[in-house]
Amino acid sequence: MLVLGDYRKRGTVVALFAALLLLAGGQAHAQSLRHGISAFQRQDYVTASRVFIPLAERGNAAAQSYLGFLFETGRGVPKNYTEAAMWYRRAAEQGDSRAQYSLGLLYDRGQGVPQDIVEASKWLNLSTAASPPRVRESRARIRDAVTTKMTRGEIARARLRALEWAPSREH
Repeated sequence: MLVLGDYRKRGTVVALFAALLLLAGGQAHAQSLRHGISAFQRQDYVTASRVFIPLAERGNAAAQSYLGFLFETGRGVPKNYTEAAMWYRRAAEQGDSRAQYSLGLLYDRGQGVPQDIVEASKWLNLSTAASPPRVRESRARIRDAVTTKMTRGEIARARLRALEWAPSREH
């Protein structure tokens, strides 16, 4: 016959087991991302894309950003600006500054998205603000170059959009 203490022990064991499964899944997820980045760095883009696709579909912003680059450049996957923009956007919405930068450039050029200088400036502003110091200056130069093509009203709209933006996690 089971007593209350036995249920508590079982509940604790089940909770501990569930926590270990989650931890192991997180470690596998991180190892998988590292495997994809390693393949990318070796220029084995087919392997990198195979690793990044399931991670990106599950909401991993870094994998989405890498996958956007692969589609933009046609490395390991067919070149497809629309697909690149979709992956960049998913990562950018989560706050990935590389994806924000790349999405801004796509909007500036009208590749995979309608050309929209205000949206380009918004993403380039966000990317510059969130970028690490070693790349901030170069991103600021690109952002400023795009700004020279804008009216005062467009600049104001882009800044307002950037101020109103907030990151959102997929999962």
